[in-house]
Amino acid sequence: MAELLSGPAAEPLTRAEAKAYLRIDGEAEDALLDALVPAARRLVEVETGRALMDQTWRFSLDRWPLRGVIPAPVAPVRQILSATVEALDGSTAPVLSGALTLVSDRAPALIRVDGTRVAAPARAHGGIVITLIAGYGPEATDVPADLIQAVRLVVAHFYEHRDGPGDATALPAAALALMAPYRVVRL
Repeated sequence: MAELLSGPAAEPLTRAEAKAYLRIDGEAEDALLDALVPAARRLVEVETGRALMDQTWRFSLDRWPLRGVIPAPVAPVRQILSATVEALDGSTAPVLSGALTLVSDRAPALIRVDGTRVAAPARAHGGIVITLIAGYGPEATDVPADLIQAVRLVVAHFYEHRDGPGDATALPAAALALMAPYRVVRL
């Protein structure tokens, strides 16, 4: 299971952009928009299985895969930051440089493991820990325009349906259509 260590430094949509899209003047709704934008981003991330802006994630494995391929639990993966294996004495040792290779031109990304260069973990559960950066990049301009538009539409939906049930749980069809080509399918 993947664990988010640090979220994005910025959102793909600024407060000013959200206000312009919603045609809001003044500052009375600023706090609300500051809550709606990250909520909309997270919803788009959940629906697509993709991190929009750079985020640091960590996941663990019990053992190295026999076929030498680890499907990344998040997408898109930009970089493997570290990988460690727990030793018999309980300490962690870094995985040798070059033992893991990121294949990021697909979703989900794959991590190829050179089985001759990695040690088996001493701990039966979670003895291998891999930390990586997932997301399209640190800037909103790195995120595909379709996904930013989906965030806008979800922000507008949340804004319009903030007072109660009704249609609040049904996402706009246009947002779903924009997200569809980006959905990561896991088998």
